[in-house]
Amino acid sequence: MKNQKKALVLEYFTVGYNIIEAAVSIAAGGFSGSISLVGFGMDSIVESLSGMVLIWRLRKHGMSSSEDEEAIERRAVRFVGVTFIILAIYIAIESGKKIYFAESASPSLPGIAIALISLVVMPILAYKKHQLGIRMGMKSLEADAKETLVCAFLSFALLLGLLMNYLFGLWIADPIVGLIIVGFLGREGYELLFEEDEAKDNR
Repeated sequence: MKNQKKALVLEYFTVGYNIIEAAVSIAAGGFSGSISLVGFGMDSIVESLSGMVLIWRLRKHGMSSSEDEEAIERRAVRFVGVTFIILAIYIAIESGKKIYFAESASPSLPGIAIALISLVVMPILAYKKHQLGIRMGMKSLEADAKETLVCAFLSFALLLGLLMNYLFGLWIADPIVGLIIVGFLGREGYELLFEEDEAKDNR
């Protein structure tokens, strides 16, 4: 029960933080014309949805049959997977357009700030979730820890792209980081949608 409460606190914090991160990133990205910032914000929205699924799972942990919990979680996970794929397609198209038409983004100090904060917060959250997931024997919590760590990698890529634009006026860094985000989103979406089915086929 103690571990369950700790896990819930972490997930509530994750959802709240990601909502704020999404709002700041999308607003700053829209103002500066940065597709990498907008893509990062959209990823944060998906992370919030994933966190809400985990909150539901944690609150129901031990109250329903394991079969019922797993069936509902599978549907929710697939929904998140589809969302990842849709976002990847959108960001790929927008990044491609910016490269083709040489559309430059304005430097964004708020974007740099949110990337820096996320680069500090996300690895700590990922570590704590991973440890609790192992203690509780919850694969879904361990998977969520992995997603949080991916967000930390994205924060680093975003920060690098924004700094290159801010310090050196290297506009192409922004859509390139957008394409890096596409790679992460596509991989995560594929894993959520198909890896479980592949694992079943191999049994």
